[in-house]
Amino acid sequence: MENRIKQIFGIEIPVIAGGMAWCSGWRLAAAVSNAGGLGLIGAGTMTVDLLREHIQKLKAATDKPWGINLPLMYPQIDSLIDMIIEEGCKIVFTSAGSPKKYTQRFHDAGMTVAHVVSSSKFARKCEEAGVDVVVAEGFEAGGHNGREETTTMCLIPQVRQATSLPLIAAGGIASGQACLAAQALGADGVQIGTLFALTEESSAADAFKQRCTNLQEGETMLCLKKLAPSRLVKNALYERLAEAEGRGADGPELLSILGEKSTRRGIFDGDINDGELEIGQIASAIKKIEPVSVVMQRLVEEYNTARRQLLG
Repeated sequence: MENRIKQIFGIEIPVIAGGMAWCSGWRLAAAVSNAGGLGLIGAGTMTVDLLREHIQKLKAATDKPWGINLPLMYPQIDSLIDMIIEEGCKIVFTSAGSPKKYTQRFHDAGMTVAHVVSSSKFARKCEEAGVDVVVAEGFEAGGHNGREETTTMCLIPQVRQATSLPLIAAGGIASGQACLAAQALGADGVQIGTLFALTEESSAADAFKQRCTNLQEGETMLCLKKLAPSRLVKNALYERLAEAEGRGADGPELLSILGEKSTRRGIFDGDINDGELEIGQIASAIKKIEPVSVVMQRLVEEYNTARRQLLG
């Protein structure tokens, strides 16, 4: 699996953990990095002080490469950037905003920059902005999603044609076979969220993990399109949202149904009925909660077996 992703990040396996709010704390990031991939802390809901604490604990837990996932529309974005520079962060994955505003600032601080996109149009904009790596995330992914609703298998080859940048595939990837398929479509590596969200080291609540490992096909749906399209587990909260969307509710009404801290309520606090349960479609294929080390070993074994079989 020699490729540009391993080289640019200095990792052994071209697998990057998703930087998921309420799941991707320092423990999960350290476990993925120590297993040969690239662990990310999900900064999307963290204060400056809390993120600093996670970074310092991560640095104490691994001597391998690691990074931060940073939504660019976060209210405290400038303070967060100042802090991660102070803490010596060398890799940043950005999302939810234009990379043009901050990429040079990151580069000036000696960082490698990856940006998450949901279309080939935005992949080209990343190249124009000087981004080092593009993450193309398909419609299967959990949490916030692209409005285009393009699936990973359709998206990756189109982004590959649109840019020469190193390309990471994301969305619906939870096996070595899927990693190989992404490579065949033109990806240099993969980013995996759902599978790592349901590991022992994830900071998500046990109730959330148990609910997700018992999902059947079709039990996640994309909704909240008038706010920020999000893939959610069907539960009581989802049903109220779906009913409101079906009758044409506007954004403010949907926000009132969600209530305060709905994602924390669902993922971190474990309210599986009235919390916002963000997870990818592939969750229905994940049936047990395991350590990251076991998951990573299996991904490599599955990839190597599938590749041998294809080569005959």
